[in-house]
Amino acid sequence: MFVQLFSKYLIDENILSESNLDDLMCELKKTHVRLGTIAVEKKYLTLDQAERINRLQQEKDKKFGEIAEEEGLLSREQIQQLLSEQGSAYMQIGQLLRDRGILDFQGWNDAVKGFQKKFGFADDELLALLDDDIDKIVPLYVTTSKPYVVDLATLALRSITRFVSSDFYIGRAKRVDSFTYRSLAVQFVDGDADIKLGIATSENNDGFLKIASGFMKEEFKTLNYDVYDAVGEFVNCINGLFATNCSKNGIQLEIYPQAEYENQIANGEAYVLPIYISGQEVFLYISVNASVDVGHMKVLKKIRSNSDLVDDFENKRIVIVDDSTMSRKILRDLFEEAGLKVVAEAADGIEGVLAYKQYGPDLITLDITMPNMDGVHALKEIKNYDRDAKAIMITAAGQEKMVIDALKNGADKFITKPFDKDEVLKTVKELVNAD
Repeated sequence: MFVQLFSKYLIDENILSESNLDDLMCELKKTHVRLGTIAVEKKYLTLDQAERINRLQQEKDKKFGEIAEEEGLLSREQIQQLLSEQGSAYMQIGQLLRDRGILDFQGWNDAVKGFQKKFGFADDELLALLDDDIDKIVPLYVTTSKPYVVDLATLALRSITRFVSSDFYIGRAKRVDSFTYRSLAVQFVDGDADIKLGIATSENNDGFLKIASGFMKEEFKTLNYDVYDAVGEFVNCINGLFATNCSKNGIQLEIYPQAEYENQIANGEAYVLPIYISGQEVFLYISVNASVDVGHMKVLKKIRSNSDLVDDFENKRIVIVDDSTMSRKILRDLFEEAGLKVVAEAADGIEGVLAYKQYGPDLITLDITMPNMDGVHALKEIKNYDRDAKAIMITAAGQEKMVIDALKNGADKFITKPFDKDEVLKTVKELVNAD
């Protein structure tokens, strides 16, 4: 995150141009930081000493650290410390700027000090940025007396780093009483706490597309229901992690299906955190009380039938039930790759029960959290109709209680989101005995 914020500062200060930045970002991942660069930066060596070691390297054909130790300029412990920092993005961007003649060592240090002063970072806060320590960075940007807001923001940024992209930075969070958005994918959580967590856009939907493309590892160019589903699933992952952490502390939460809204105003107290992913703006929206009204959901999705496969008894047949179009697509692709036949898809528990009765599959997958009828109740209905029905529950983190309830009511297995391809195929094949 430091590289993105610092680069923006350099552009604002006319030290770097947009075209220079694009070029530098392409080179950044390939940059191998020299030990001399780090040693001078950390003031273990002077610039003259580092250049002298570099000259000796060419004469003796030895490593930088070996010569520095022989000359008594660095200890072995210091050399190990330098080696541990060779992957630092802070060191990489500094070396690139110096090698390109954009900044020398003094200019680099002055720029970092100017950056620190402009944003008002204390020394320990700057170190957190240099280390990309999200746990320490988030409280700098999210000021609130409500700890769970910071926790959710931290989980969101970790999830962006893990699932979407490391090329992002954040702005200061704002407490708002109303928030006008263009698009919003949100999920409700209640129980011991009432929360609405969402990802929103304001001016355009490019940030939505970045999250959907990164999360699904599939390029999306225009906003559609698949994009909403992908962003909704991303929000679901964050909430699942949050609910799991809360349950360890005795806080019980129930997660509801994600919802999609467009061109409305969310009314009520909330925190809005701007996030810039590869330069595209999205907002993390976190409500702080149960009375917040985020808008009106646009309902979609009906049973989808692959009628040409209904009478195909050569392969095992499966019905997929999930309110997320994207999740159904992922599962359908995985199952068909395994040689299984998806005979129908449904978007909620009611449709899932009807689909089971209509198509009589060898196996049904049931998402736990769905509108109209959840997966556990759908399972009970299916088991009442066919006690031998085979069912796999689809669950996100934090739904342990409902998973246990489903297993008690006859579920055979469960798989978790985000899906692990090998684990999903292994689980399904074992259950239906498909080799």
